[in-house]
Amino acid sequence: MKTFLISRTDAIGDVVLTLPVAGWLKQTFPECRVVLLGRTYTLPVADACPWVDAFLNFDELLTLSVAEQVQQLRQVQADLVVHVFPNKTIARLARLANIPVRIGTRNRWFHWLTCTKLVALSRRNSVLHEAQLNLHLLTPLGYFPDLPLSRVGEWVRLQPQVALPEPIQKSLRERRPGQLNVILHPRSRGSAREWGLPHFGELARLLHAAGHRVWVTGTAAEGAELADWLQEHQSYLAADLTGQLSLPQLIAFIAAADGLVAGSTGPLHLAAALGRHALGLYPPIRPMHPSRWAPLGPHAGYMVFNRPDCSDCRSQPAACTCIKALLPMQALERVADWQPLPIADKVL
Repeated sequence: MKTFLISRTDAIGDVVLTLPVAGWLKQTFPECRVVLLGRTYTLPVADACPWVDAFLNFDELLTLSVAEQVQQLRQVQADLVVHVFPNKTIARLARLANIPVRIGTRNRWFHWLTCTKLVALSRRNSVLHEAQLNLHLLTPLGYFPDLPLSRVGEWVRLQPQVALPEPIQKSLRERRPGQLNVILHPRSRGSAREWGLPHFGELARLLHAAGHRVWVTGTAAEGAELADWLQEHQSYLAADLTGQLSLPQLIAFIAAADGLVAGSTGPLHLAAALGRHALGLYPPIRPMHPSRWAPLGPHAGYMVFNRPDCSDCRSQPAACTCIKALLPMQALERVADWQPLPIADKVL
């Protein structure tokens, strides 16, 4: 049985869009074992993915001596490593651990010293989606040609692994027929252009007026930042869950709601991968545009301002006019097309 190591040591959304690499490996080599090398906070994503068999924690690896790092990497018994996110330290360790096949991009100089297979891949100017670009790294294993995004999206799949706390379960069950549980995730932690609290507040009001239930998620720090906004809009909210859910619980909660509205953030990609409605809010500026970073899933979609490229906003990202040109009423119209979804069995 072959063991494949996938290295992706960045954010949650990036890891979600790397899941097709694991899916393709499982389909092509049905008896293989797939190990994901990632950061601590992405472990719940690996646990929730049916294509990933084990997780190697990069943060824990960094606490060890070099000799211990090499030994731990050898214990994985990987036949191949794919450096989806280039990392000089991991590339060097993979070589020292004598992993037989080491795949990386040609445009990282350290890959020329540490990899056995080099793939020509330029993300910056590509017309492909991030998930398609990740799969392109598997060309040494026979991946060809680039699959359409509809096919790639079938491998973006997550399944909740924990049950929700009983009070949240009880509240979710109170949904009336035809009523939607809609999550708003206003902040992006710098990973995306901000739609803005005024727009999210107006959308919360519109959703409430339309008879739907609005939930707000975010980290504890984001909850503190949003305190005044949350107080101002509390009459429109079913609950403020900022800072109250661990990542496994957030995954379970998203799987229990009908859909989520957010910028290009980890929770948006989680919602799409969980098969929920996911409405992403994007600027047209490259490389942040939806052609590269749109959520992938059976009920995923996005809104983007119809402008070739909001390059005027490059110098002042916080003042991006293109993302703010997307109106709350337009988002409401998109949500109005959603159908209530059954709650995932695991979460209740």
